[in-house]
Amino acid sequence: MSTTRTIDASPDTGDPRRARPDPARAKRPPRRTWRQALRRDWQLYSLAILPLLFFVIFRYLPMIGNVIAFRKFQPGGSVLGEEWVGLRYVKMFLNDPSFWQVFTNTVVIGVLTLLFCFPTPIVLALLINELRGRRIKRFVQSVSYLPHFLSMVVVAGLVMEMLSVDGPVNQLLRAAGNEPVAFLQEAGWFRTIYVSSEMWQTVGWGTIIYLAALTTIDEQLYEAARIDGASRWRQVWHVTLPGIRPTAVTLLILNIGTFMAVGFEKILLLYNPLTYPTADVISTYLYRMGIVSNSFSYAAAIGLFEAVIGLALVMSANLISRRTVGTSLW
Repeated sequence: MSTTRTIDASPDTGDPRRARPDPARAKRPPRRTWRQALRRDWQLYSLAILPLLFFVIFRYLPMIGNVIAFRKFQPGGSVLGEEWVGLRYVKMFLNDPSFWQVFTNTVVIGVLTLLFCFPTPIVLALLINELRGRRIKRFVQSVSYLPHFLSMVVVAGLVMEMLSVDGPVNQLLRAAGNEPVAFLQEAGWFRTIYVSSEMWQTVGWGTIIYLAALTTIDEQLYEAARIDGASRWRQVWHVTLPGIRPTAVTLLILNIGTFMAVGFEKILLLYNPLTYPTADVISTYLYRMGIVSNSFSYAAAIGLFEAVIGLALVMSANLISRRTVGTSLW
């Protein structure tokens, strides 16, 4: 009596007794739940506790206070206001000519800052990247980084000393046979002074991210460009700039998000009543209305208006970037 046995032969092996396992039937490792991940890597997750507490306490909880933009707040009374007034304070600042003046100043200074301070770190990073001497490169980086570590008070003091009537700039003007100029007392000079000092203080620090992005570009792309006969400028245009484009777009979106919140500290230290027509911005106007004049509800309404505009700008810039460039924050 004979017994018949079926053997599953594999087409790729000569041994008919060894069958290849079906990839579809191969067992996949089970997905870990968030509880299992937390239990396993709790030391790493614990590092995020302090940053989360910071944002919760100093960023999210204060957002509850925005309710006083629609309620009448009196010092010493309820934290959330005494009486519901609706859009009263919103209508007040929409009909206030002073507010629209500071709104225009904010937009103009924000556009100038974005136009000059955003591309300058990219240009400086490209120039530093082209330097071949390591010592020269480190020296240029160190010199360009130093202004970032200066206090805003120190920076404002340096600007005042440089541009005072007896300062070095006016001394050069006198030596050239010109009359001294009261730069800090003339409204027409304030925006130039602010943007120039902002470039000097931030351009070096901004190159750090771009220099890090430049190190991620594959050297084989440059070799292929050189083989094709591309000059150094063509390599920068077709290899370097596309390589750092995602980083540049991300930083551009973040800068647009802070477009309305131009430098409060520096403007507060540099401006004066003579330069209000071009120097007074929303943040300084809020300071005078809320802190100096004790109009907290009115200031909260203006601040909420500014925040809504900033949110709209970020979402619009992110949407445009995702559809045109393919890079976005979310």
